[in-house]
Amino acid sequence: MKGLRPFKLPLDKLISKDVKRAVLFILTVFLFLSAATACVPTGKPLDVAQDKTAAPVEAPPAKPAEPAKPAATGQFNVLNSSVIPDFPGKLLFNLKAENGANITDIRLHYTVVDREAFARVASEVFIEFTPGASIDVQWPWDMRKTGGLPTGAIIEYWWTLKDARGNQTETTPAKINFDDKRYAWQSITENNVTLYWYKGNQSFADELMASVQQALVRLADNTGAHLKKPVKLYIYANSRDVQGAMIFPQEWTGGAAFTEFGIIFLGIDSSNLEWGKGAIAHELSHLVVHQMTFNPYIEPPPWLDEGLATYNQGALDATFVGALKAAMSSNSLSSTRSLSSPFSAFPAQSYLAYAQSYSLVEYLLTTYGQSKMLELLTVFSEGSSYDGALKKVYGFDMDGLDTAWRSYVARRYPLTKGIIRPLPLALIRNSIEPAGITLDRLARVRAERRS
Repeated sequence: MKGLRPFKLPLDKLISKDVKRAVLFILTVFLFLSAATACVPTGKPLDVAQDKTAAPVEAPPAKPAEPAKPAATGQFNVLNSSVIPDFPGKLLFNLKAENGANITDIRLHYTVVDREAFARVASEVFIEFTPGASIDVQWPWDMRKTGGLPTGAIIEYWWTLKDARGNQTETTPAKINFDDKRYAWQSITENNVTLYWYKGNQSFADELMASVQQALVRLADNTGAHLKKPVKLYIYANSRDVQGAMIFPQEWTGGAAFTEFGIIFLGIDSSNLEWGKGAIAHELSHLVVHQMTFNPYIEPPPWLDEGLATYNQGALDATFVGALKAAMSSNSLSSTRSLSSPFSAFPAQSYLAYAQSYSLVEYLLTTYGQSKMLELLTVFSEGSSYDGALKKVYGFDMDGLDTAWRSYVARRYPLTKGIIRPLPLALIRNSIEPAGITLDRLARVRAERRS
């Protein structure tokens, strides 16, 4: 087998002539059919049997030209979006827009951006109007119905619009400052506090700012608490001007603190400067305590909040001491637990509540010191209950505090011989802080109202 080579037979000798003719015929038919199929368009089969001449087709009559319209996707054209403020009672929102299709739905959205909160909440207003391709609508925010905002508040707003085709658009958010523009305000800023005033010279403002800084240092020394965010202090010339910045003010209101906004306004001039300094210390304390304890669950008890604010003003005023001693003499002191509810609107009971709150805070600070008070504020910021916070920091609940405090107050303010009569008038306080108005200040406010 060695040296064997493969054998090849010529192809032309293996295939006969008849076979060659058959293969050639098949190839010819295949090429013909392929060419015919390529000439026929796809779709309806071609009827090659028909031989008809196509009739001429008349063109449709020309239509007149139509005016240009917005694209079908919805071309909203906002011609005007604005707000007209009328401090302190109203904001008037305005919108003017047009579209190729009828605008069928308009909604106003607004939120107060500088109010401290754990969630951003926006209000939505459904605007009542007649649908059309062009709209001009207004909506008044009447704060006599909803409650007012302080001067300096910032509102953000935007609109959403829908048309009959289902298209929708949203305007770019805009902001407006809700300012009291009745006066030409001046301002100075120091250490997270901006002070605004319009009556008085620079030295008047500097003296008040010095009082602000002293109050903050005193509060920090006593409690360890401090401002975490900037605050604004508006100084009005008198209580009448203050009341003009409020919705339905009481006749005795000399100022207000809006803790969620970090805003205070007070009526102070050169004639009541010392009262004003005390009121500043009081209201600043409320803002600091709010910032130190802010949480979504609970606020500190009123006796602690008001007690720290009154304590930050300095020594307890003689009228408060008199109210405290009168209650001790008649065995009518309020319990600490009852002082954890909003204070009474009755003058004598309200006055006593402030005096007791001061004394409770005085007891905690002088007995346990600054570090424990700072710890208490920190525990409240975690959402702790009143009893839970006191137990964690001091080892007793509100009833235990009440027992210990009564022993302290009897030593701190010993009763003298004779009958101690309760005061006929007292501090009155509402929910937005009338700034610790004392009896002489109350008389001055009423005199200003009559003049």
